[in-house]
Order: sequence, then C-alpha cells, then structure tokens
Amino acid sequence: MKKDRIVSVVGLGYVGLPVAVAFGKIRTTIGFDINATRIAELKSGFDRTGEVESADLVSADILFTDQTSELAKADFHIVAVPTPVDSANQPDLTPMLKASETVGKALKKGDVVVYESTVYPGVTEEECVPILERVSGLSCGSDFTVGYSPERINPGDKEHTFTKIKKVVSGQDAETLEIVASVYESVVTAGVHRASSIKVAEAAKVIENTQRDLNIALMNELALIFDRMGIDTNEVLAAAGSKWNFLKFSPGLVGGHCIGVDPYYLTHKAEKIGYIPQVILAGRRINDGMGRFIAQKTIKEMILEGHCVQDSTITILGLTFKEECPDLRNSKVVDIIRELKDYDINVQVHDTLADPIAAYEEYGIELIPFNELKKAEAIIVAVAHEQYRVLTIPEIRDLSTGNPVVIDVKGVFNRQSFEQSGIRLWRL
Repeated sequence: MKKDRIVSVVGLGYVGLPVAVAFGKIRTTIGFDINATRIAELKSGFDRTGEVESADLVSADILFTDQTSELAKADFHIVAVPTPVDSANQPDLTPMLKASETVGKALKKGDVVVYESTVYPGVTEEECVPILERVSGLSCGSDFTVGYSPERINPGDKEHTFTKIKKVVSGQDAETLEIVASVYESVVTAGVHRASSIKVAEAAKVIENTQRDLNIALMNELALIFDRMGIDTNEVLAAAGSKWNFLKFSPGLVGGHCIGVDPYYLTHKAEKIGYIPQVILAGRRINDGMGRFIAQKTIKEMILEGHCVQDSTITILGLTFKEECPDLRNSKVVDIIRELKDYDINVQVHDTLADPIAAYEEYGIELIPFNELKKAEAIIVAVAHEQYRVLTIPEIRDLSTGNPVVIDVKGVFNRQSFEQSGIRLWRL
C-alpha cells in the first residue's frame, strides 16, 4: 500500500476547508476551488465562513489554487462540493459532476478519488465514475479507484469539528477501503467506521439528517397543535423532557445545506425505484411551511394588540440558517420575509453575522445596521444569535413603538418576564 499520499481537496467551503486544513497540518495538501476570490482570501489567511482561524490557515501546508493542473500533484483526491436541490426540490448534482470533470483532467494511474458530498445511494459509482473515466481516459478499478466518506461538518460548531467526529469510510474494493481508512485515520482522532460498501456509506449520510428532519417536524407539528390549544410548546417540552428517555428536539425553522435538503435526495431515489415516501415527505411539508406559519401568526398577534397591519414595520433579527453561524444557504427566515411582504408590510432585517453582500446577492435582502433600525410594531427574533439572546426588555422597547409584539421563534426569552412588563410575547 502506497504511503505518504498527497491529498487534494476540491471545494473549499464549509466542508472542504476544515478538511484541507486538517490534512495540511501533517502533510502537503492541495486546496482547490473554482472561486478565484475565495482562493485569494484563503492565501491571505481569511476565511469568510468563520470555520477556520487565520493562524490555522497560515500554518497549514496547503497550496491554495484555482488551477486544475495543480491537482495532478496529488494522488488522493477528496471532492467536497455542495449538493443542493433546485426550485422543485429535485437534487442538483451539477457541482459534483463538474468537480468530477475537473478531477478527471488531473487523474493518474494509482490515484484514489473520495467523495464527501451528500448524495443518494448510487451517485458515486453510477454518475461520477463514468465522468472520471471519460475525461481521464482511464479505467476505474484497474487504473484508479473511488471511495465515499460522507461529510459530517456542522457549520458554526466549534466542539464537534472534523477531526473529532468519527468518519464513515468506504471503498469500491477491500484495498481501496483500507487506503481511504488509513488516510483519514491520520487526521481524524475520533477514528473511522468502515462501511461495507459505497452505497451503504451514501445511504448512512442521507438518513442522518432525514432522521433529524423528521424529529423536528414532529416538534413543529406539536407546536401547531398546541398553539391552537393556547398551550406554550416550550413548557410542554420542558415537562416531557423530565423523563429520562425523552428525545430533546425543539420546533423551529429547518434550513441550511443539510437537514432541509438531504431528505429530498433520498425521496428522489425512492421515487425513481417505484416507492413513494410518505413519512419523509410529510415531515418536509411541515418544516417547509413553518416560515409562512410564523409570518401569519405575527399578523394575528399584531391585530390582537391593536396594530394596523398595512404599512406597519416589522423588524426581523437574524437571517442565517442557524445561530452563531454566518451561513445563509437555504435560510427559511426568507420565507417569513416573503410572506410578510405580501401583506404590504415594511420589513427590515438585521443579522450580526451574515455578510450583507451575500444576503443581497442571494435573496435581494438589504441588511440594516442595528443602530439604524426604525422603531417597529413587531419584532421577530428569528435566529438565536448571542446578541439577540441577551436583549433586555428595555432594549426591546427601544426597538419598538408602543405596545410591541415580540415573536420568539427559538424560545430564548422568559415568557413570564415579558407578560409582567406588558409586552405581548409569542413563542413557537
């Protein structure tokens, strides 16, 4: 078995960059991305995703490049590009297929290609391998081999980082499996789990987030039911959570690059083989509808408080898909904003971590500096960033007109305190 493999990482986003840095700390690594601006920033020691510290970027032995020719220096290629869904919630494999073309141009005999991107079972061998063979002119199995090792990066999580999460690894044959396992074991201190096949590893990844999606969907459906009953869902969950085996999940907006996307990869494949998923798609419908529900609930609470809805102003605090993370991908806060605008409401948005340029380019949303926010009839705390969690009641009043309505999507505020102060608070 060849030792001292030179690793390349194709795609330097939230997933790929931490992988490249981990390998770059112990061996020469090639970090490739098609975004020249991204490459320039990384060379200067700046990571706009906030996943990697500048000192780690500078100290790692990584050749950051957007030149395909540089990939030929490596013999172990890791593909970590996005796998989104389109407007119809169908898998969009375009980034992965194009990355396969890129790697194919640099492929040599003896190389190993490992995919980390989330896919449905079969994509690596049925979709990517033919591209690698066509572009390289080599044969998979005899000239090069492939593996799959699903990413488990949790954006914004500084505790469960790449090296501290057990890595599922797989290969098309026993020898490749051991190569893949050995390379990852050199950096992942939590160890590896050897899957029996590439398809098993692909399936394992796609159900991890499907399971979370369904658990959150249950909490969201309970929130819809308890809201009609006039019961505070947070208080119900606190009571039920006193039982030792009650699973701790909370209602909320389900966005981001994983939980709100991965289930559609599984349901797409299921439908292709003749099975129509019931439970998974039901959970997706519930979670995808929560933004609209929150917006409509805000309107009702404003009316009950005596506000005129038309031409009113609503402040939304938070736009990223989760707290303490600048990631805007698939943010469901956008669903709240779009629904409110249908009521001819002035919506102003602030986010302490999001990139204003990215917010405008992605969603057409202009982020307002905190000290420039106009007083609003309602305030929706959509994302539990620390800056919002510590807001005091006087600070909330400063952001609002008289008798404000506060919508607490993440349940960060004490309901009794707000009631005693005379502020109408609704929690999901």
